[in-house]
Amino acid sequence: MGLDLRARAILFLGCSLTAVSLLITQSVSAQNLTFEDIKRLPAPPAAQRLSYGSDPHQFGELRLPTGKKPFPVVVVIHGGCWYSEYDLSQLANFNANLTRLGVATWSLEYRRIGNPGGGWPGTFADVAGGTDHLRVLGRSYPLNLKRVIVVGHSAGGHLALWLAARRRLPIDSPLYSNNPLQLRGVVSLAGITDLKRYRPYCGGAVDKLLGGSPQEFPVKYKQTSPVELMPLKLEQRLIHGALDKIVPADFSKDYAAQARRKGDSVRLTILPNAGHFDLIAPQSSAWPAVENAVRSLLRLKKR
Repeated sequence: MGLDLRARAILFLGCSLTAVSLLITQSVSAQNLTFEDIKRLPAPPAAQRLSYGSDPHQFGELRLPTGKKPFPVVVVIHGGCWYSEYDLSQLANFNANLTRLGVATWSLEYRRIGNPGGGWPGTFADVAGGTDHLRVLGRSYPLNLKRVIVVGHSAGGHLALWLAARRRLPIDSPLYSNNPLQLRGVVSLAGITDLKRYRPYCGGAVDKLLGGSPQEFPVKYKQTSPVELMPLKLEQRLIHGALDKIVPADFSKDYAAQARRKGDSVRLTILPNAGHFDLIAPQSSAWPAVENAVRSLLRLKKR
């Protein structure tokens, strides 16, 4: 089978940047990777780290590809159960590989549980504000704002679906925006689709995110849980590993079935040999499913 992921990571770190760029495109089998495996991947720095607000956690990393301008844009949202100890660095390798498709990536950091202002409503306001900030970035960078999609992993998948649905929020919601940036589609990678159902997982993170239970805060759950906000009326791609124990695949299966019943365009891909973290490892055999989802939503031709 060749080198396993840990051996590859060690080899990458000892190689020149040229060798890394070659090795990074090679594949290994999906193998139920761990978060430690992801952290060992090369983390190419972004060319630009730009603020979209005044808080230290309100920033994004912008990566631009080479090729024909202006570039389609992928807004990327990292996971980690919305906890502050997990940040956007986990997706550096993922984002660098996405730019190889000819797209710009705008990877968002945001206030999380444990940060001042994190949780309701700050976490949601940040990903919304960070996404809408593309209008500002478009004045200085060659971005095609008519071709924007959002990709999120795990808790980031929840936030990605929420971003796609936020235009359905009532005008009296603290998260309401009268002019959200228009998206062409959303890719949820092992996304948390139902906040009520996810409450027993991840150390009670959902209650910490929203401040309590659905009985205490029914409106918060209704305005932040993707399953409560259907139909999104937007193309959706759901990708999930069958071996996922952190967010079981039934979250995507059940969401997809309900979304279709409500008239949404949803494509569900279950990867039989993949776990939770394979989906954000471009060296994994799960990567083609992610790449195909991005290509299909942005109508990208192979380079």
